[in-house]
Amino acid sequence: MPISMNLDAVLDKAYESTPLTELANAPVSALAGVSDADAEALKKAFNINTIGDLAGNKYVTAAQAIAELARIAK
Repeated sequence: MPISMNLDAVLDKAYESTPLTELANAPVSALAGVSDADAEALKKAFNINTIGDLAGNKYVTAAQAIAELARIAK
């Protein structure tokens, strides 16, 4: 059964109807607030091209882990 979610608030208008299964392969600029210049900077700095690349980036995952550990350590 396909999973359906409303992600309109976090996606660029052009990607709002994109199936969830395709979004991981969408360009990082498909995220609302990420400009083409931002996407180019992410590509240049970290070789991030897609939403999936961003989600799996070791620096992003490390930052998420640190933030979550800090939150529960309070």
